[in-house]
Order: sequence, then C-alpha cells, then structure tokens
Amino acid sequence: MADPSSYRPQPGQIPDSPGVYRFRDEHRRVIYVGKAKSLRQRLANYFQDVAGLHPRTATMVTTAASVEWTVVSTEVEALQLEYSWIKEYDPRFNVKYRDDKSYPSLAVTLNEEYPRVQVMRGPKKKGVRYFGPYAHAWAIRETVDLMLRVFPVRTCSAGVFKRSAQIGRPCLLGYIGKCSAPCVGRVTPEEHRELAEDFCDFMAGRTGAYLSRLEKEMHIAAEDMEYEKAARLRDDIGALRRAMEKNAVVLADATDADLIAVAEDELEAAVQIFHVRGGRVRGQRGWVTDKVEAVDTAGLVEHALQQLYGEEKGESVPKEVLVPALPEDTPALTQWLAERRGSQVSLRIPQRGDKKALMETVHRNAQQSLALHKTKRASDLTTRSRALEEIAEALELDGAPLRIECFDISHLQGDDVVASMVVFEDGLARKSEYRRFQVKSFEGQDDVRSMHEVVSRRFRRYLVEKSRTGEWDPQDGEDGPPEVDGKPKRFAYPPQLVVVDGGQPQVAAAKRALDELGIDDVAVCGLAKRLEEVWLPGEDDPVVLPRTSEGLYLLQRVRDEAHRFAIQYQRSKRGKRLKSGPLDEVPGLGESRKQALVKHFGSVKKLRQATIDQICEVPGIGRKTAETVAAALAGAVPAGPAVNTATGEIIEDETPAPAGASSERGTEQ
Repeated sequence: MADPSSYRPQPGQIPDSPGVYRFRDEHRRVIYVGKAKSLRQRLANYFQDVAGLHPRTATMVTTAASVEWTVVSTEVEALQLEYSWIKEYDPRFNVKYRDDKSYPSLAVTLNEEYPRVQVMRGPKKKGVRYFGPYAHAWAIRETVDLMLRVFPVRTCSAGVFKRSAQIGRPCLLGYIGKCSAPCVGRVTPEEHRELAEDFCDFMAGRTGAYLSRLEKEMHIAAEDMEYEKAARLRDDIGALRRAMEKNAVVLADATDADLIAVAEDELEAAVQIFHVRGGRVRGQRGWVTDKVEAVDTAGLVEHALQQLYGEEKGESVPKEVLVPALPEDTPALTQWLAERRGSQVSLRIPQRGDKKALMETVHRNAQQSLALHKTKRASDLTTRSRALEEIAEALELDGAPLRIECFDISHLQGDDVVASMVVFEDGLARKSEYRRFQVKSFEGQDDVRSMHEVVSRRFRRYLVEKSRTGEWDPQDGEDGPPEVDGKPKRFAYPPQLVVVDGGQPQVAAAKRALDELGIDDVAVCGLAKRLEEVWLPGEDDPVVLPRTSEGLYLLQRVRDEAHRFAIQYQRSKRGKRLKSGPLDEVPGLGESRKQALVKHFGSVKKLRQATIDQICEVPGIGRKTAETVAAALAGAVPAGPAVNTATGEIIEDETPAPAGASSERGTEQ
C-alpha cells in the first residue's frame, strides 16, 4: 500500500487548465481515469490527508504509485479523451456500466439491394436503421407480424432469398401476402425499397398521415363498390392500430427523448433508460453497477451518458435527454451530445407535467431493478462463497480460490490436438480471459504430455509478463523494457487454483510443469469424469466431495466449460483442415488470388493441367507466383474421381470448385 505523498507532484508542476489524468499502480497498470476543468484543483483533492478522503478514494490513492495527466484545449476534448481512455484501459476504480442482457432491436437493412426487416443484437452496423431496443425479441416479432400485412417487406435470410430466386417460387410469406416477393420479381428493387422506407417512417412515429391516407383510400374504394379492396384496407388499418397500441402514448407532443433515472445505495446503482420516439416508448434498457469510486447521482448520470452515446451518431442521439440530476460539466456534455447528433441537444431535469410523471415511472423501474439485482446477487453470492470455501477446505488451501483456471485437452484420434483454458473469478465465468492452445511439440495422442506442454506455456507467459512489469526478476537472463502502456496483459494474473480435466497422470503433469518453472504458490487438482473425484498431486487416494456439495458443483461447471471450449476449437480446426486444398499450401497466395485462379480455369483439375504461361494470364498472378502454384499442384497427388452415391456413375470434373475449398476429385486432403 503506497503513501500518496510519495508520488505527489511538486508545487507548480500541475497546470491550471482542462485535462485528463491517470493513476497507475506499481506495475504501471492504469487503475483510474478522470477529467477536470482545472487539473491543479482536482488533483490537489487526492493528496490531502487520507483519513479525510472517501473510503473508496482512499483505497484508490493508496493503491496507486504514480499520476500523470494530459492537457487539452476544452472541456469537450477532456470528456472525449476520458471516454476513450476508460474504454481502452478498463480501469478497476472507474464506474463501468454493463448491460444485464443484450437487448434486441428492430433493424431494417437499408444497405442491401432488397432491405430486410429482422431482429438484431450487438453493435450497430453502418447503413442499418434501428428501432428500440426492446425488452424481448418476441415483442418485436409480434409487431413486425402485424405490420407485414401493410408493409410486406422481405424478412427472410440471404440463403432463403437466394434459394427462392433459383427455383422461381417465393416462400410461404410470399403466398400469404406478408412479403412482396422481390426474390421472384413481383416488385422491382425500387418498389421494395419504397416499402421499406414507409415501414421505417411508420416505426419512427409518422403514423397519422399514413393512417389518414389509408382511411381515405378505403372510403374511395367503398364508394366505387370495390368492397374487397375496402375490406382489405380496413383490416390493414386495424393491424396498424394494434401495432401502435403496443407502444402506449406517453407524451402528447410527439417528443423524441431519452429519460434516464438512477436508483442507488452506498455500494451499487441501477440505471434505467426509456427511449421515447414520437411520444411513444419505443424501447427500454438498464444497467446495474458497483460504485467502485466515490460518485454521486450527477456523476452516475455523466457516466451513463458516456456509455449510452459514446458510439452513437445522428438520430440515435435524441433531441432531448431528461435526467434526475445535471452533471458538473453540463455545457461540455451538451456540446458533446450535439456534436454526436449533428444538431442541438437539450439536457435538463423535467420540472412538471407529463415528462416529470414519466420520469417518476422510470425511477420506479430503476428501484425495482436494483432491488431485484440485490435479491439475486445475495443468493448467488452466498452460494458462490460457500462453494469456494468448501473447495478451500477440501483441498486444504490457505484461502478461497478467487481465480480458478481449468485446462482440457481435445483431439480426434490423435489429430488436431488442441487445449483450452477457461477462467472463473469469484465463481463466475470470465470469458474475456479464456485462451486456447495448439499442441506443437509433438504429434499423436498423449494427453499427459499435452497437459504438461500447455500448462508450461501458460505459466511461462505469466513469468514473462511479471518480468516486464518488474514483479519478477528472471533468472535466465531475459531482459527488455518494461511495458508502460497500462493495458491489462493476456497472462498477467495468476490463479490460486489450477484444475485439469483428468486423474492422477494429468495432475502430475501439471504439477511437474509448475515445479519446473519454480512456481510454488498455485494449487493443482484434477477432476475425473468417471466418479467425479478430485485428485491432488502425490496423493494415492482422491478427495471425494459430497454429491450435494456446492464446491463439487462449481468444479463440475468449470470442468464442463473447459471441455465445451476445447471441443469447439477442435471441431473448428478439423473443419478447416477438411476443407483445405492444395492451393491453401501455396505460400503468399491469399484468398482473392485463389478465387481468381479457380474462376479463371473453372476447376482445380484444369488449373493443375495449365502451363506457367497460362497461369500468368490470370490478373494479379506474376511469374514467380505462377511457378510456385504449378510446383505445389504438381506435388499434390490428385484423388480419385468423384462418384454420385445415388447412381454410382463417375462425375466428370467440369464444374467450378469453390476457392479455398477442396473438391472430391482434384485435391489432396
């Protein structure tokens, strides 16, 4: 624990101007990022008497070992730089909001020739129009199902669309009138795009004019005694009204706004956001976070705004943002939001009327979200703590294994031997820390030897990272400049417990690997599948945990996750190997030139028969490359002819082979 006075800057060193500052720990990892109107005044607050600081702030300044800053011109630049550094360094003492789920949105792919309506999750893509997010995917599908009657836009995947175009028949939606069937030419690309744009306009809230137009057409059809058309228009209007009812009107003036509410206690905070478009609630989302820094409601709102709009542009940023408290740098935040939207944005607290009433509703949702999170976490935390304590007691560890790493070996009869490493912290999977390995030192099936290699490689990397940060002085003479970028390293953190999938041989191999590297502060155990028994190094008898033990259940989950991750990687490698062909072995030949070769000659067989001069005729292929291709194909023995398994006849190789993939009759597997 460091004394803040040991790294306090000298008087006069800190400039009295806007900027962003970073606290680093003794290993140069960034642990906190902040911004300030005046760096001198803000940093002075951290170097007062530690006893007078907030407990979380005191923990941060005593963990830190240095502070540095960057001067910027304006507060808006400071806001942008702070957001970038928090995203880059992921500092442990900064408030970080994380979605409690991946919220789905209704997306219209206007970047395609035939726009498609679909449910999308994850990061937004360029050229796609989004509506939402929604709490449930089924809510989107119900709305879309009602609207397809009026706006029969394509909803099928690229594969279904291509297949229907090939056979000349639309899918079921085309037959029942819920798709305009552009795949078979019932509408032109321009007509279909107009339908998609009408769909977007309606979803964006411009509903009144469209409904009025449909009602007028219905009355005209009835007057002209076109009763079937009038009935269809009547049903269309009813479907649109039912779709509109799913999003109740909450603001009568057709406001576009986001409402943000915060519920908090001393340790945690919950944020709820309602997205209101056209006066209707179009989406809802929420986060729960630990308050790892001393922050008030205004600070939480500022972090929420950065999280919400840091990656957004254009209409995704609304004209109005309503919040429960204004952040300290409200003018800078407002300018930052306006720059992201491209027009003026209002950031304010609602004082009266419908907006204040709706804000109270959002706040109640935030309170319920926090209460539900605490109920779940209390139950989960108690169970996880009990599981870790049971493991520590059964394995006679000094403390609970807060970080557990599990290794598993996977192969298919000795081919494509790979390994997985999964990480559990505080009893929860940490998927960003997962790693996978290819076994390189030998060929064939030897799980024990494979386990020794993989564990050795993982902890050798750990020792290298320690040497770079100065935590370990290597004995083998390895040197090099320490890493100073502050980013977390791939193998920087050691586990308290290593679990291997297997029995005594695998455990002994893992322990031997650690001993060879001089690591004696990491415990090792193995979990055998047959009787779910736990094996320790050097012990003749296993440790048998009760079947109802939470500790055994946690070890099983860790082992099963490692097994799943290993099999996934092994299947991926096997699939790539089976699809590879002789062109894949040509050094320096990329995917584009492989495709050009196969497209030019029609098949790998014809390419093999071509001369070097003929290969040089392909665009992008020089003589040296042509000679390399010819030599590689000459060395590959072609397989036997392809056979139609239904008729038994031999198929001549006249069809083009897909680039990068091997055909059955012209490549070496």
